[in-house]
Amino acid sequence: MSRLPALHAPTAPPGTTDRYSPLPLLAVCLGYFMVILDVTVVTVALPVIGTGLHAGVTGLQWVVDGYTLVFAGLLLFCGGLGDRLGGKTVFLGGLSVFTLASAGCALAPAVTVLVLARLVQGLGAALMVPSSLALLRSAYPDRTARARAFGVWGTVAGLAAGTGPVLGGLLVAGPGWRSVFFLNLPVGAAALLLTVRHVPRPAADRSRPGLDLPAQLAAAGSLAGLAGGCIEAGALGWTHPAVLGAFALCAAGLVAFVWLERRSPAPMLPPGLFRAPAFSASAVIGVLLNAGFYGLLFLAPLYFQRLHHYSALRTGFALLPAVGVVAVGSALAGRLTARTGPRLPMVVGLVVGAAGLFGWLPAGPATPYAVLVAPMAAAGFGTALTMPASTAAVMEAAPGARSGAAAAVFNAGRQIGSALGVALFGTLVAGGLVPGLHAAVVLGGTGFLLAAALAARYIPRAGKPT
Repeated sequence: MSRLPALHAPTAPPGTTDRYSPLPLLAVCLGYFMVILDVTVVTVALPVIGTGLHAGVTGLQWVVDGYTLVFAGLLLFCGGLGDRLGGKTVFLGGLSVFTLASAGCALAPAVTVLVLARLVQGLGAALMVPSSLALLRSAYPDRTARARAFGVWGTVAGLAAGTGPVLGGLLVAGPGWRSVFFLNLPVGAAALLLTVRHVPRPAADRSRPGLDLPAQLAAAGSLAGLAGGCIEAGALGWTHPAVLGAFALCAAGLVAFVWLERRSPAPMLPPGLFRAPAFSASAVIGVLLNAGFYGLLFLAPLYFQRLHHYSALRTGFALLPAVGVVAVGSALAGRLTARTGPRLPMVVGLVVGAAGLFGWLPAGPATPYAVLVAPMAAAGFGTALTMPASTAAVMEAAPGARSGAAAAVFNAGRQIGSALGVALFGTLVAGGLVPGLHAAVVLGGTGFLLAAALAARYIPRAGKPT
């Protein structure tokens, strides 16, 4: 992992010692680690959860999808909330909600209670993530230190996502599936203590009027329709009335959202954000990046378990080439971004990631594992190199007073990308795992190349205006 930022910074004025301390970064990253870990750690535990709580497939799907949908659907709302009430207040609220909901998950006596607790976890995650970036921007005002902080933040995301299956397998094989959620309790308590004591409080923008709840409901409905339609298309077909109805809900929700936002005195999605080409391009890049990488992380375990008959724990370790390089890639991204600006690491990372995705084309029932090590490493390294740089590009392009909303847009785009990647890639393998896998990696690799072209065209060099 890259060294913690700003340890070399000038001595802070009296009363602002924490401003140049690594402790704010540690507090934010502990919370963010829990958020991303809980996206992937549960997957390995699902069969055991189903047995223990007598849950069917539908209930288990809600255990996974309920968290992600609430997380993605409320990000814009919670980003605006952070700008209005202050990032520290909202981050602490999110930490508290997430930690308490984790206790509810661990103690759930039935799958219905577990699903409800996961929905509340999604709310806590949505409160934390936009505020986390706003807090880092405030805690590390020096551009170089801030770029390194974003590099560490991106490293934490990759490590949490990648270690989730391995950690989940170890916990399920040892203490049991409830320990997957109990793990969040000490981590959440430590993050709360560090945040209260060491994270500076950025100014809130209290001049903006209330929250745009109708637009929030429209956005959530649109996202739910999009994800639901893509997921169900694999089993029901693209022309099934339920699938078409889900897409109609998506379209209606999107139209309603745009209409309401244009008439709102305090829109969740300030239109001025998209006047900066670097911001708009980075938001699209976040969607394409997560769609390709997390779509691959969804299909790779299916490939290893169904075709090579790996256990869940062995599958987790088999994915280590994709996640073991995350720390190196993110650390390098932080240093390169500080020196050259975000464009170079973004373009290089996306091209390398595309090569990694295309490298899965030889995968088949008899393909040796060694053949896939380099493609997995390239996909993981390219993603790790791109994500911190694109985060920095988004935050640099956004006005300071809208940092929470900017972070929310970027992270909502990433979560939408993850959901779409899993849904679309899963639909492609419905007719056969190997041909579907090949089609998926071609689609994902093409998306990476498109993102590289956007970065080369719209992301400025260091010192150039956004």
